[in-house]
Formats: sequence, structure tokens, C-alpha cells
Amino acid sequence: MAQSSPKKPRVPVDGVLLLDKAAGSSSNDVLIKAKRLLNAQKAGHTGTLDPFATGLLPLCFGEATKFSQDLLEADKTYEAVVHLGVTTTTGDTEGEVVQQKDVDATREQIDAAVAQFRGEIDQVPPMYSALKRDGKPLYEYARAGVVLEREARRVVIHALDVLGYEAPFLRLRVCCSKGTYIRVLGEDIGAALGCGAHLQALRRIQVGPLTLENALTLDTLAHIPDAEREQSLSPVDALLLTFPPLRLPEMLAKRFMHGQRIALGKEGLSYPSYQGRARVYADADGRLLGTAHLMEYGILAPERLIADRSGR
Repeated sequence: MAQSSPKKPRVPVDGVLLLDKAAGSSSNDVLIKAKRLLNAQKAGHTGTLDPFATGLLPLCFGEATKFSQDLLEADKTYEAVVHLGVTTTTGDTEGEVVQQKDVDATREQIDAAVAQFRGEIDQVPPMYSALKRDGKPLYEYARAGVVLEREARRVVIHALDVLGYEAPFLRLRVCCSKGTYIRVLGEDIGAALGCGAHLQALRRIQVGPLTLENALTLDTLAHIPDAEREQSLSPVDALLLTFPPLRLPEMLAKRFMHGQRIALGKEGLSYPSYQGRARVYADADGRLLGTAHLMEYGILAPERLIADRSGR
């Protein structure tokens, strides 16, 4: 009997894969496949997309996983198609039709309804969601026919633009805060118009500073030669571009990497008046050291540090 070839040992891979997720796959499924293709030791995603949704799903590998929480907190931008006049059990195409109504809304009525949802709004999370109650996700209750009370949560719709309307389909672009459910937004717009609605399609086009430009599909990644796949990753600091950069000379870089606070002014270094998070580099070779909090009086406090695989 032929022996199976031994599995290749996983290797340390650091960086961010900008994945253009296809419809029909869960975020966890594509993460597992991408991790296998890159033969990576460690991987994680930065917030899930529903299986029926497509678009940008940044996947973090190795040292980049230390900063994945930053994208969980980031604003997101979506393009959505809302099917007016038809409501479903899940608020999207995966559920069963609950009700159908004629749609006779004018463009003026649609613009007025959409305008109600710009800015800060209260949104009730859907039953078909991964939010947990007593350790169990809400969608498990929903599948069992159980409907639980959910408290409304405050979210922010930074921008909500009508891209087009050909009855009964309404195309929208939405820029929103974390925790916003576009399915619920589509349903609420349908309710405001008196006809109901569900989400026909959803595509995420931006997460924080990251966009679909240069994003790869899983099929494209699979067809890249094994030895070249890692070159498809963006560097770790692609997750940190909203933070101002600071550079440290080699001796201070070593102290920083040992977790020591550094008084930049006392070390003869100029520093911005800005206070908050910063990304920190070694001045000598430009390598990313990690993130830090820049505090009052130019005190630089290490936050998350990058493992140095070079043996320095």
C-alpha cells in the first residue's frame, strides 16, 4: 500500500492578504483555505462577511494577527442591492419569503426614506446573527424558531448614497461604524417605505484604510506558484496606516523592543504634539517595531511589539 506523503511543516508567514471573497463561502472557510495555501503557522480574520456577501476580507498572518482588532473597530464601506417589496426570515436571500407587497415608491420618497438613516441611529441586531446569548449564537435560536428580545444598539451611518433605483431594486453605498448590519438597514428602509425589503446582494469595498484595489480571489491565490504566494501579502503595517509613524535610532529601538518607555525629548528627538497611538520603526533599516502610545511630554509607551525573526 502506497504511503501518503508527509505534510509540509507550517512556516512563519507575516502579512495581510487582501482577499476578495466570493459568495457562498463562510469567512472561516476561506481563512482555512488561504492558511493552507500559504502553509502558514498562524492566521486570523478581521471580522466576518456573511456567506452570501462578497468583497474585501482582510486576512492576517503571523505578526499581523496582533493588530487584527484594529480593523474590527474600523469603519466599513459596502455596496448593497435592496430588493423592495419582499421580506424574508433572514433579511437576505438565504431566508424564506415572509411577505410580498407591491412597490410604488417614487424616487423622491426613496430619497426621503434613506435620509432618515444617515448619522447616529439605533439598530436592533437581527436574530440571524452571530451575537451570543448565554453562550449560544442568536442564529441557533432563530433556526429553532425561538425569537429573543434584543436591545437596540447605537451605530453611525457616516454616508448613505443612492447609486440607482430600478424598481424593485435599490442600489446603495454605505459607509458605517463597526457593528452595523446592512441587512437590517435594508429592512428598515423597506419598512419606512411601507413595502418591506430584504438584501439581494452585498459587497464590501473598504475596511478602514484598506480597499479592494489589489485584492485577490482565492482562485487567483491558488494559481500562484507556491514559492511566490507570500509575495501576494501586504506588509503588517498595512493595518496601521491611520497611525502617524515614528522612527527610533538603533539604541532606542532596542530599548523599545524590551518594552521600555522612552522620553523622546530627553533623548534629543523631536516629537509631534499629537497624543495617541503611533506606529514605530527602526530608523536604521525601516523595519516595523510595533505600535505605541505617544503620551504627554513626549513619552513613548510600547503597546504591541513585532517579533524580530532576523536574530538581531
